[in-house]
Amino acid sequence: MSRVTMFDVHFDNYDFLDLLAYMDEVIRQNHHSYILTCNVDHLIKLRKDAEFQKVYSDAGAIVADGMPIIWASRMLRKPLKEKVSGSDLFAKLGKAFAERQYKLFFLGSAVGIPEQAVKNLKLIFPNLNIVGCYSPSYGFEKKKEENERIVQMLIDTQPDIVFVGVGAPKQEKWIYQNYLQYKVPISIGVGATFDFISGTVKRAPNIMQKTGFEWFWRLAQEPRRLWKRYLVHDAMFAVLLWREVVKQFKLKREGTGINSG
Repeated sequence: MSRVTMFDVHFDNYDFLDLLAYMDEVIRQNHHSYILTCNVDHLIKLRKDAEFQKVYSDAGAIVADGMPIIWASRMLRKPLKEKVSGSDLFAKLGKAFAERQYKLFFLGSAVGIPEQAVKNLKLIFPNLNIVGCYSPSYGFEKKKEENERIVQMLIDTQPDIVFVGVGAPKQEKWIYQNYLQYKVPISIGVGATFDFISGTVKRAPNIMQKTGFEWFWRLAQEPRRLWKRYLVHDAMFAVLLWREVVKQFKLKREGTGINSG
């Protein structure tokens, strides 16, 4: 499967079926891997976060989560197949997970929300095999005893896939720090997915998702929490894209033997 390199990130050029094939293979071989769903916020954080850079360098697969990245890939003539977001995993692959009877574990969100998400998913996919869920306390990643309890929970339930929804980059860093201990084949950060599935937070209409304005919907839903992320930090994406265009132009000039002298 081909890779596309942009913004110093090596994207796997996957659609959802490609991602499913990757999961199938890792689970079949009983390897231990994690998947990153890279969005604009990730790209901004990667510029200055050395630990997050390490998380990215060791990932099993990296997919594009966000229409701005898909548009950028087309502009740079490195087209990625599809936006593959954690929030769409069950809509796209829930039937396949149920048919394969993959054991799933939900980690994240507030007390009661993962359980409600399970109930709602079971109405759509009655055969979905969810072996456990847990809502960690605030700041759990710094609490040794709770981390040990979560890791043991995963060892005991032996899921094939663990979905971690505690926000980026916390969820990705937690997975990176622990996945070789709990030894689950697939770990993936899914952000607010449990909130969406449970109905606690309403997701943007499809038209806003497809046109790249899901961020605006989320900002309107939670302005106090998200204004800085979307209006300050993520605005830097335009600068990153311009740098990428300039870099590609320079490479093209070098490739054709053109120079300024």
